[in-house]
Amino acid sequence: MQALETLVRDASALAAGGPLPLTADEAEVARQMQICNACRYCEGFCAVFPAMTRRLEFAKADVHYLANLCHNCGACLHACQYAPPHEFDLNVPKAMARVRGQTYADLAWPSVLGALYRRAGLTTGLALAAGLALFLALALAMSGPLLHAPLAGNFYAIFPHNLLVVMFGATFGFSVLAMTIGAARFWRGVRPGRASGMAVAEATRDALRLKYLDGGHGMGCNEADDAFTLARRRFHHFTFYGFLLCFAATSVATLYHYLLDLHAPYAPTSLPVLLGTAGGIGLLIGPAGLLWLNLRRDPKHGEAAQKPMDRGFIGLLFLTSLTGLVLLAWRDSAAMALLLAVHLGAVMALFVTLPYGKFVHAVYRAAALLKWSIEKRQPSAIMLKDD
Repeated sequence: MQALETLVRDASALAAGGPLPLTADEAEVARQMQICNACRYCEGFCAVFPAMTRRLEFAKADVHYLANLCHNCGACLHACQYAPPHEFDLNVPKAMARVRGQTYADLAWPSVLGALYRRAGLTTGLALAAGLALFLALALAMSGPLLHAPLAGNFYAIFPHNLLVVMFGATFGFSVLAMTIGAARFWRGVRPGRASGMAVAEATRDALRLKYLDGGHGMGCNEADDAFTLARRRFHHFTFYGFLLCFAATSVATLYHYLLDLHAPYAPTSLPVLLGTAGGIGLLIGPAGLLWLNLRRDPKHGEAAQKPMDRGFIGLLFLTSLTGLVLLAWRDSAAMALLLAVHLGAVMALFVTLPYGKFVHAVYRAAALLKWSIEKRQPSAIMLKDD
């Protein structure tokens, strides 16, 4: 409902020919950026601050852009002389986190589903996974026993290949469509300009390296205190590349099936299994580490209301990987059908919640990094006005 009200308010402002009004959270980011623009002590920490210096005022599009460019490393909060209890009450990571959550909801497609961001918690994610797994298990129980003679790891003897393709292809396709539309809305809103090949290459490199999780000095983020650590950057890398390896395993298996006429089950030394195993291990280490950091992080570094969304996504990633590895280890056992139902329930829950959970932060952050790579190659609007 809040996302719908925002769309109606913004549409009314556009019809009147005026600038889009700022919400309270957006206005707070604009206030803090005005103060930071006068100080500039944190200019070397990340891309947010040099991007900030190219502006004298901060409209809605500027606030959305800077909020999604922020990686929430926490370095600026610990360095800031105007942080609480100072009367200026500057807390850039927290203010940016609130606006990021707002952009996720406002840009969601379909718009009426934007409210799901406030409900995509750990309990919701696990309950959805359990419900889907129970549904699949009951469907199997109606057609035969859940415990059966070993089937040599042949999953398609349990669920036909074409049925799985339709179920998960439709779910994943919808998720990709929803995130693409949201990203397009964000991109149009921030007015990025023309992207050169160099800008695209730099933004891609910065996103893959998680450049701005090094605190601007290579020593990392602040988590529970003033001490710097690269732990969050490393756990993000385990998570991100583990996800990519699992996606690669599925892609290679698809090529095997349709192009080479090689059908599952595949041997433990085959490329799909090796890629999936490596990705699964990464998706155990990364989410477990991120959850550990999330639980012990200084509460001043972010928005407490978003922690359920963070933990929901982390929990589903971990559960998907854990059930996948367990299924691989016991695929030749009599419990394979039951284990398969549990794993498929976790995977489908992950796919369903992708467009309305923490995963979208990677989409908008990559877009913001690309805008920064484009913008810094252009003349500053402030310098042009001065001239």
